[in-house]
Amino acid sequence: MATTEEIKARRSESWREELRRNMKNKERADLPRVHMPELDPEYRSHNYEEVNLGLNAEQAMAEAQRCLDCPVPTCMTGCPVEINIPTFIKNIERGEFLEAAKIVKETSALPAVCGRVCPQEKQCESKCIHLKMGKDPVAIGHLERFAADYERESGKISVPEIAPPNKIKIAVVGSGPAGLSFAGDMVKLGYDITVFEALHEIGGVLKYGIPEFRLPNEIVDVEIDILAKMGVKFITNCIIGKTISYEDLHQDGFKGIFIASGAGLPNFMNIPGENLAGVLSSNEYLTRVNLMAAAKEGADTPVFHGKKVAVIGGGNTAMDSVRTARRLGAEKAMIIYRRSEEEMPARLEEVKHAKEEGIIFLTLHNPVEYSGDEKGRVTQMKLQKMELGEADASGRRKPVEIEGAIDLVDVDMVIVSIGVSPNPLIPSAFKGLDISRWGTIIVDQDSMQSALPDVYAGGDIVRGGATVILAMGDGRKAAAAMNKALSSL
Repeated sequence: MATTEEIKARRSESWREELRRNMKNKERADLPRVHMPELDPEYRSHNYEEVNLGLNAEQAMAEAQRCLDCPVPTCMTGCPVEINIPTFIKNIERGEFLEAAKIVKETSALPAVCGRVCPQEKQCESKCIHLKMGKDPVAIGHLERFAADYERESGKISVPEIAPPNKIKIAVVGSGPAGLSFAGDMVKLGYDITVFEALHEIGGVLKYGIPEFRLPNEIVDVEIDILAKMGVKFITNCIIGKTISYEDLHQDGFKGIFIASGAGLPNFMNIPGENLAGVLSSNEYLTRVNLMAAAKEGADTPVFHGKKVAVIGGGNTAMDSVRTARRLGAEKAMIIYRRSEEEMPARLEEVKHAKEEGIIFLTLHNPVEYSGDEKGRVTQMKLQKMELGEADASGRRKPVEIEGAIDLVDVDMVIVSIGVSPNPLIPSAFKGLDISRWGTIIVDQDSMQSALPDVYAGGDIVRGGATVILAMGDGRKAAAAMNKALSSL
């Protein structure tokens, strides 16, 4: 039976066909970008419901009309997984939503995830021809999410075609975006893929690092289930380097290994008072809340519900942490960032959502000391006021202290979100790997192959800390290179 959205799409198809025949590119370019519906800020700041509600069929088809179907689609050059963007968008414009989803899944193992959390504004959308005309780019991310969501909600989920089994066993270390992307490409080619995950749930950072108000777990689970139906095997609670060694994998017949173990070791500032109770990393905070239900009553590992919470940092993880604290009852939730808002690496959408939810932004401030009470719990932070100087190696203006300018701010919880480093377990367990001074695995950038010929790596274990889509791009690149190497044997 056809859904309501399908019936609407069919009824509108005849006049849309006429519109397409008569609509010039200038008219398409003049169409306004469709706005993503969102939950009310006051309502959503007290629950974990997804903030972005997604486009309906009419909105998606209207946005798809804005695509000019460029002869040279520059948008694709900005996509690390090389989605055929014009083709899937034109399918949406025609109302062929399931076909659109099929096109996206040809190169992306996680379309519903990427449509929600990838920084499209810095990647595919940043290459959109509309920007050269002074217009808003086509909402590629919103349309990708729509296609994936439509397929899932229709119940007509397609499974990509799989090549005949070649009986070559490949191990994947880590079930985050890099590992899942690699697994998806390799299983399509007929390889026998096993993904080893150290935690008790599959998904890596998609599960433990991103709150459900931004990426619901059920969305991640559906995409993982598709990989399982394709033949990918998953083993949880298994720490490669401890539970199973590099040598064990060889003895078990694995001919190739892809390391995608991420970067889960939090960085701290090493300032006085950082060891006080109530000062913790965003990794610990988000993992306990997202993966261990620490915020729920009766949790085995409860988390403190701060009322005056400061989050140190300006990235997406910092925004996730401070917005989580707000949902757990923080009356005053603050972002402390040493540069100005313009230099924040967080997505503009995340900053916007945080502000709408009442988050306070103390930019050009840097913590230099925490103080506590007689019980050893943090009660106050000393903030050094900053100003921007010359640009540093990152291209951003370097923060410089304003001598004598100090603020004291009361807090009962501090969440440090200033970056992560790779866990040293894998590098130390795989003898022969080349390791950088930051603890990342050094690989050939074209193939993602390490100094060990059968070991490839990608994602944060190589980059140190990056986006979901860049990790997925690494997984795809490594899969192509490993397949080429194994096929030549």
